[in-house]
Amino acid sequence: MLNRLLKPSNSITKRLFTMMSEKVAVDQPKVAATLVGNVNKKESKKNKLQVSLKTPKGTKDWADTDMVIREAIFSTLSNLFKKHGGVTIDTPVFELKEILAGKYGEDSKLIYDLKDQGGEICSLRYDLTVPFARYVAMNNIQNIKRYHIAKVYRRDQPAMTKGRMREFYQCDFDVAGSYEIMVPDAEILSILVEGLTSLGINDFKIKLNHRKILDGIFQIAGVKDEDVRKISSAVDKLDKSPWEVVKKEITEEKGQSEETANKIGEYVKLNGSLKEVHDILSKDEAILANEKAMSGLSEIATLITYAEAFQIEDFISFDLSLARGLDYYTGLIYEAVTAASAPPTDASELKKKAKTDDDASAYVGVGSIAAGGRYDNLVNMFAEASGKKSTQIPCIGVSFGVERIFSLIKQRAVAAAAIKPTATQVFVMAFGGGKDWTGYLPERMKVAKQLWEAGIETEYVYKSKANPRKQFDAAEKSGCPLAVILGKEEYLENKLRVKRLGQEFAEDDGELVDADKIVEVVQQKLSEINQDGVNDVIRLLKGL
Repeated sequence: MLNRLLKPSNSITKRLFTMMSEKVAVDQPKVAATLVGNVNKKESKKNKLQVSLKTPKGTKDWADTDMVIREAIFSTLSNLFKKHGGVTIDTPVFELKEILAGKYGEDSKLIYDLKDQGGEICSLRYDLTVPFARYVAMNNIQNIKRYHIAKVYRRDQPAMTKGRMREFYQCDFDVAGSYEIMVPDAEILSILVEGLTSLGINDFKIKLNHRKILDGIFQIAGVKDEDVRKISSAVDKLDKSPWEVVKKEITEEKGQSEETANKIGEYVKLNGSLKEVHDILSKDEAILANEKAMSGLSEIATLITYAEAFQIEDFISFDLSLARGLDYYTGLIYEAVTAASAPPTDASELKKKAKTDDDASAYVGVGSIAAGGRYDNLVNMFAEASGKKSTQIPCIGVSFGVERIFSLIKQRAVAAAAIKPTATQVFVMAFGGGKDWTGYLPERMKVAKQLWEAGIETEYVYKSKANPRKQFDAAEKSGCPLAVILGKEEYLENKLRVKRLGQEFAEDDGELVDADKIVEVVQQKLSEINQDGVNDVIRLLKGL
């Protein structure tokens, strides 16, 4: 290009042309590199990793005092399960899709499906019951009491402050095996009552029904067998919607007649104590003439006796509106509810006003905080489907919803505020000065080791010469109530100082004790600090 524009006519011009040509030749790579560099910078900026620092919808991180409370819930329930003879198992967080398919009725649409990985189509587990039944069938187990505490996943609309999430923990206890009618059922209900009361939840009711009675009612009303499960699913919404709305679904969406819906309505509005509703149904001619309903009613009569033996009858409400839409239930069904379970009375209006569908907390209730039922055919279904010998292993279980229970416990604001994020009970410190002061770090370690071996949660500052203020700040941050102090001169005399921490003890210098008695003294002090021998976490859980 430059050669065509410049035509040299003399030696000076030639020399100038040569110089310019050389410069362009030299600069062209620089220019090209600059241009490429600019493009690369733009591409680099364009391709730079950009993420939204948030958890996926319907999930959250747990930390600090929340984790202390949650771990206490897990510990309380697992100890309860062990007390009743439970052994624990663990199953994969995902199952083959065919294992989960067709077990959850209309709720099957909430299952999280995964992409094909190596020729297997899998889904995240929806609950812990179906994986348990698969485990029993796969291992030819004849009887087992098992508990399982693990996460499950549902692609539902979350209500985070109400403990309704897409990823959440369930704490399950199940009994598999052939036993006398209603014996394991009654103990499961007793575990349900004991579990909630041990967590300080006392104002709850166990809504209870029986699938055989409910199926009998549907037969009496004229519902075809193939329509029973979808009608159950509609009736199950009575805890959230009035009868008029449910009736409309039964007739318009589920294709049932007005007469059928009205007959169903006569029964599902019944509720009361076990004895009250049992007596009413025992005098109903249509019920007496229905084989299924009478079979269920006979089992309820047996349950009444056992519930009285376990002293749990006052917690139970026999409620014919409870349907539990899951397909695998065959007998007793139940769920525990509190005043917070129901949605607000103006839920429909609040839903209209909601600015986003990301969280339904404003217009839904907590829902049931524990639930379960009998599923006698699920294990056999898996056994037969896999070509194994037909084996009837009856099962019954209960599942505690940790997130929903946690949301209720957190409402005990004053007690919850007292919970500290660490379990630290004692902070070991050292005070001294002068050129020869080493900070007593190995000595602090030695005292901490003594306390650890005694099972006492203990910390110290990871620094040789830590000034007193920093040591007190670290102790305050941990929230521990007690300090063991190594004074420069006192320690040489085999003495340690034990001091209460907190603003109200700022003027208290503590007590000087013999170093060889430090474990005994600290244990005594901690016993005095924990009111009635109960720490803040237990006080919170028990609602004290």
